[in-house]
Amino acid sequence: MENADVAQVLAEVADLLELTGGNAFKARAYRQAAQIVDLLPTPVSELWREGKLTELPSIGERIAAHIEELLNTGRFREHDQLLAKVPPGVLELLKVEGIGPKTASLAWKRLRVKELAALVKACRDGSMEKLPRMGAKRVAAILLALERYQARKGRVPLHRALATAESIAERLRKVPHVRAAEVAGSIRRRRETIGDIDLLVAATGADEVIRAFREAPEVETLTATGPTKCTARLKSGLQADLRIVPPESFGAALHYFTGSKAHNIELRTRAMRRGLKLSEYGVFDRQGKRLGGETEQDVYRAVGLPWIPPELREGAGELEAAEEGRLPRLIEEKDVRGDLHVHSEASSDAHSSLEELCKEAGRLGREYLAITDHSKSRPLGLDAVQMRAHALAIQRFGLQREEAPRLLTGVEVDILQDGTLDLPLDVLQGLDWVVASIHSHFTDPPGKITQRMIAAMRSGVVDVLGHPGGRQLGLRDAYAFDFEKVLEVARAERVALEVNAMPERLDLDDKHCRLAKDAGVALVISTDAHHASQLGNLRYGVWMARRGWLERGDVLNTLGPRQLEARLHRPRHFGTHIELRASL
Repeated sequence: MENADVAQVLAEVADLLELTGGNAFKARAYRQAAQIVDLLPTPVSELWREGKLTELPSIGERIAAHIEELLNTGRFREHDQLLAKVPPGVLELLKVEGIGPKTASLAWKRLRVKELAALVKACRDGSMEKLPRMGAKRVAAILLALERYQARKGRVPLHRALATAESIAERLRKVPHVRAAEVAGSIRRRRETIGDIDLLVAATGADEVIRAFREAPEVETLTATGPTKCTARLKSGLQADLRIVPPESFGAALHYFTGSKAHNIELRTRAMRRGLKLSEYGVFDRQGKRLGGETEQDVYRAVGLPWIPPELREGAGELEAAEEGRLPRLIEEKDVRGDLHVHSEASSDAHSSLEELCKEAGRLGREYLAITDHSKSRPLGLDAVQMRAHALAIQRFGLQREEAPRLLTGVEVDILQDGTLDLPLDVLQGLDWVVASIHSHFTDPPGKITQRMIAAMRSGVVDVLGHPGGRQLGLRDAYAFDFEKVLEVARAERVALEVNAMPERLDLDDKHCRLAKDAGVALVISTDAHHASQLGNLRYGVWMARRGWLERGDVLNTLGPRQLEARLHRPRHFGTHIELRASL
């Protein structure tokens, strides 16, 4: 089983416990364990084989035993027992924004709402309004959330689809006579959500490849087969399409099945104007003579263009940029020198010590790390006194270390509903790095959300807006606000915008990254890590930045610490805070 499969079962146990009135602390433990497993950069099965499951936070002996049972049998008894108590459709209700376990349980038990269609009916006929803590305004919001859920249904976040796809591709690479096996489609373009998986294999024969595909543990059943292609429904619910091509066509096929459709149409049109035929089989002239197709470079060279990175292939001006020599030199993960949004165990929802974070960051080559634990409005967040003490503890710990990374004192401070910040300005001024984020009142009108952001940026103490769109992939869409106004103020106040690399967020998205770049607003790519293992998730943010045409110079944390200090809007000398020390 993949990490996502294990995480889904653990999260379902938490949901089922809450739906059936089970122990709240137990439900929380399963939910935390699910998040840890889902965001692990390495397969949970490897940790199990190495006997290291209980070294992960929130995973004790009991949950580790359940994971072992899942990996061995694909199920575990407690999950099955809880499933028997709840109609299957009730679990899906929880995927609708605004429907939590308490609301779902009430709707199920009092109104006999057991599936989405019944929820829609109950919202429209007035039944839902009669439930406790429910009213016409909230019911209207649930109806809108239902529409959004239906629109994104069937899509999964990139990191979950990628793990499954790469596992199958690696299996296919081991088949005799296979020259290459690659993941294509929207995964290769690094779209933030994925509807299906495309796999392409270059081989001299297809039978053994199809057999290996059919026998892959991720495959539930084949739904269509042919001499050189087949389609399967995976155990995750996704569809996977496999195509086998001769090695001489692999580049052309890889280009074709990577997409996007808009990019392919534009490239084929350009080829036709040059008297060429371009298809998944290769590049041909008017007489049908084969001109190339073994590599993607062949395809682009034939139409007079340089190779275009897959992340840019969206029909958004990349061909024109390639022709005019304006393709960006896209940022790479190795360019990012520090992580400026990291939570330690001082945040109630985080799990790693400063020592553990530094050890992993050093292993990954990070030069600096901003410890940005939550402010007081978050559950068990830090108030002013606690934040001062925490900052001093970070400084002291950092001074004891000689090796990288350098530790920066910081905070992720809430932007409150009135636009003020969750901690006094004098406390925030004494920190190296201030991330300001919205964590509440997501349904405020767009104008109010915009004003909250603007007020925060004009406070004079904010360095970066954290996860500016507020989205959680598959769970909550981005809230609406005036992005142009936010960019205008961000540029004037020299406040950066964050590309949050947490795989559940990937926020900013690619379109807003590109708008920020064009507006001259700096960006920061940070992990928002809540455990040391999540520091390795930086690549997801880099991929989103690449889709947004970002280059090294567009991203602040490609700078060294001294260069970064010089770029900030208020004077800073990282690690030296006379005012802060004097106030303690």
